[in-house]
Amino acid sequence: MNKNKLTLKDVAHMLDVSTATISNAFNRPDQLSAAKREEILLACQRIGYHGPNKAAQILRKGHSGIVALVLADNIEYMVSDPVASTFIKGVSKVLHANQKHLLLYSGNVDSIRDVVDFVDGFICYGAPENPRLAHELTTTIKPVVTVDFNLDHRPAINIDNEQAAYQIAKGAIRENDRVAILGLKLIASANTCRIYDSPLLAAESSISHRRLDGYVRAMRERNVSVDNAWIWHIPESEGSFARQAAREVLNSHPRPDTILCMSDIIALELLQYAISQNIDVPGQLRITGFDGIDEAARTRPYLTTVCQSSLTKGELAAQLLLDGATESTLLPFDIVAGETS
Repeated sequence: MNKNKLTLKDVAHMLDVSTATISNAFNRPDQLSAAKREEILLACQRIGYHGPNKAAQILRKGHSGIVALVLADNIEYMVSDPVASTFIKGVSKVLHANQKHLLLYSGNVDSIRDVVDFVDGFICYGAPENPRLAHELTTTIKPVVTVDFNLDHRPAINIDNEQAAYQIAKGAIRENDRVAILGLKLIASANTCRIYDSPLLAAESSISHRRLDGYVRAMRERNVSVDNAWIWHIPESEGSFARQAAREVLNSHPRPDTILCMSDIIALELLQYAISQNIDVPGQLRITGFDGIDEAARTRPYLTTVCQSSLTKGELAAQLLLDGATESTLLPFDIVAGETS
């Protein structure tokens, strides 16, 4: 008999037990004594049977107990980012409490078709790099919850990024300041650079562009000119890209009075470089961040930033998916009045 095609009935006949006993040994160990289960599993191992077909079980039952978390970027980058990793922790916490499993899925893959039949639903954290995934998530029959962006007819979790950026910028900028913005994923470039006249990337859906809108609104209210030569694009909220932007902006002439950063990682790299150049913060330079990561609370001078709870976002996203929610949620944010502005 072909071991690769052994069925549950074949194995039950060979071991002279019921099909339920074999199934319980693999899937419901509480239904057998430890000794009996061990006996069955060893016998199955000897004849080359590795258990019921999981894919067939999922399709038959209609659920797997697995939730896919589609990340905006590649998994390696996202799990190393403190904001994203805290969000993932929140998702995992709720799923674990509900005896569900988590599958991380990169937002730059070709399609979700490889996993759509084997998961109970999708949480999508940030607009996927591959726009095709957004279309597939819109049309799948599986439940979907989005975070930090919106899909038609899907519940979403957001903060008001434009208002948050406006409030923190309005508090930092003085009349007629020279203002620079260290942005995040504003244009289609893999390098740190000024945006100049480059077309904005995903301007309608990106939270970075909502933050830029908020900064620009505050600048205009403070009679500060908006010049794209003073807006930097940083491709990832990561140290090396942020350090390059920090060096460029602080060695510009004239040097800005206020620098608005779209993440705390960027702001902390800027602050560290400013201190190394003996620039007095906030006396000679005011700096703001965004996110409220733990590192921002430990630095001195204490970073002025927008604080949002990524852990709460993750917990709520998982709970909404499990509950089958259909309504979107706008979470609050706090402006942390630190010592850098």
